[in-house]
Amino acid sequence: MNTPDYPEDEPQRLATLHSLNILDSLPEERFDRLTRLAKRIFGVPIALVSLVDASRQWFKSSQGLDACETPRDISFCGHAILDQDVFMIPDTKQDPRFADNPLVTGEPHIQFYAGCPLTIDGRKLGTLCIIDRQPRYFEEDDINTLKDLAVMVENELAAVQLATMDELTNISNRRGFMALSQHSLRLCALKKMPATLVFLDLDKFKPINDQFGHAEGDQALVAFANLMTSVFRSSDVFARLGGDEFVVLLAHATRQQAQEIIHKLAQALDRYNREAHRGYDIVFSHGIIEFNAEQHPSIHALLAAGDALMYEIKKSKC
Repeated sequence: MNTPDYPEDEPQRLATLHSLNILDSLPEERFDRLTRLAKRIFGVPIALVSLVDASRQWFKSSQGLDACETPRDISFCGHAILDQDVFMIPDTKQDPRFADNPLVTGEPHIQFYAGCPLTIDGRKLGTLCIIDRQPRYFEEDDINTLKDLAVMVENELAAVQLATMDELTNISNRRGFMALSQHSLRLCALKKMPATLVFLDLDKFKPINDQFGHAEGDQALVAFANLMTSVFRSSDVFARLGGDEFVVLLAHATRQQAQEIIHKLAQALDRYNREAHRGYDIVFSHGIIEFNAEQHPSIHALLAAGDALMYEIKKSKC
């Protein structure tokens, strides 16, 4: 049996998938109607929206299959996300890569598979796939139809993503942060790695709005978010919580390492202020909380501790 390889962008791909906060969610009609349509158009017994997680493929929508997930190492969709185009196996029993696959020799007895990758932000998160228990061949029109249906699924996934993104700054919002950071914290606790939460609050933001207008205030928020994107590491989870409040979870980082990263952000902000000539400077305060699994059993507890710290910092400035 041929086990699927991992994409080169696997960490980023998983981060994008987890940011949707969609895994293990309840069935939704907007996805089910598309798998029903695919099943009917192609006359197949099984149609799925499959999302490829770290060690499993999980089905957001399933027509004709009782299972809600299968291991990734025997999945067909794990292979499909490595392709740019539709991944198709006309007859699995004649293909040495899949002839002895448990999903071929046992239930659901896959003999034909076609899966179109589902791409969000350039990351292939899973597939819209159809399965038959007998060999079949796809014409060009069939391939294009499956692609069209996959675009419709991508549009629904994009709608889910919008609910986790801050519309103004294009970074995660509170909901997106909670989903991503909980996964990151769980990993740090499991591997006994340090993690640090940093709260960031823009100082004197109200005068920017009052003196220069809300459009300029929005520009300041966008500029600060862009600097966060350029400074923080790909493994860091950061978001705009609301208003002028931001947060970042630094996985595998001690307090000292977090302070060094925040120092880089401050330097980048100084350069921006010197070069932007906006008539004001963007300045921020920050508070650092080190993750302790006993004191912070969830991201909610860690956020509450950080929030309390920032309150004290703000009060001391009054």
